[in-house]
Amino acid sequence: MAMETKNLKAELLCLGARVSGLDKGRKAGAGPAAGGMFLFGGRVANVPTQSWFVSASPYSVEAENENVDGRYAIKRNGERIIEVKFPHAKFHALKTKKGIPYNKIALLHGADCLATTTIQTCVYWNTPKRCKFCAIELSLQNDATIARKKPEDLAEVAIAAKKMDHVTHVTLTTGTTATPDKGINYLAETARAIKEATGLPIHAQFEPPKELSMIDALYDSVDTVGIHVESFDREVLKEVAPCKVEIPFQHYVNAWKRSVDIFGYCQVSSYVIAGLGENNESIIEGSKLLAELGVYPFIVPLRPIPGSLLENEKPPSPDRMRYIYEAVAEILHDGGISWRKNKAGCVRCRACSALPDFE
Repeated sequence: MAMETKNLKAELLCLGARVSGLDKGRKAGAGPAAGGMFLFGGRVANVPTQSWFVSASPYSVEAENENVDGRYAIKRNGERIIEVKFPHAKFHALKTKKGIPYNKIALLHGADCLATTTIQTCVYWNTPKRCKFCAIELSLQNDATIARKKPEDLAEVAIAAKKMDHVTHVTLTTGTTATPDKGINYLAETARAIKEATGLPIHAQFEPPKELSMIDALYDSVDTVGIHVESFDREVLKEVAPCKVEIPFQHYVNAWKRSVDIFGYCQVSSYVIAGLGENNESIIEGSKLLAELGVYPFIVPLRPIPGSLLENEKPPSPDRMRYIYEAVAEILHDGGISWRKNKAGCVRCRACSALPDFE
């Protein structure tokens, strides 16, 4: 059965894949967790493997040949589609001099990205303002990570990841802190340590601070930034991410503009989650606005992470995502925006969104 691999990726992101006897990936964290990284047909996908809806997926991963170790295929309703590989990070097995496992400090994301949440706590977590799709503190509760990653430890892990696993860029995110900079200063400190140790391109994600000049602190250590609006529908945002709706939309626009001035065209991105209750037009029109600003709209289907407040929700349909991806890919093309121009982070990694695949 011939299926374009970009369509297969869109399907897998929405429907997940049944995986037995394999490591199903990390359980929680900031961003789309509860999935495993799949490499197939020159594409990389962060596929849901642990959420409730996965058991109904027509897709499964099965061993190819009992005599050949480690060869797997993606099947749809039992019919083989394509061979799949899983990135395996050698650095995950190491420990720091203080005995902290490297995989509690940072992880391999996609094919070649080192990613970590620098501060694994969020000021909104135990409040009614918490984002319902997020699972940032669950990985802390599961003892899969540590609360605050030290700059020197991150530098040590980054050196190993670059050397052993050919990592080519780094993603740093953070829970929002109670300080006015929202966590930006610590992102800058950790980024500086990694940059000095490895020279790798670095991406940092944060909530826009009230004083936008605080973003300038990242200028000398970070190459790209992500300021995530999540949804352009303010009613949806009020319901799903109350802390974000308190920030006026115009403040996001100003933060994106300032960041584009600092980091350049195509070096700023914003996560946009489909499936929170918004309509297609809000995503497409919002993406158009982002593209006009020189910002990449990183559109992902909702990932209901077990343990998050949206764990029982269902992702949008593959057909809906294809429609959105095709429409937005055209907008990007017309605006000269492309993931290929981006130096570091989620946009360059591409695992969680099929938009880059539809460009």
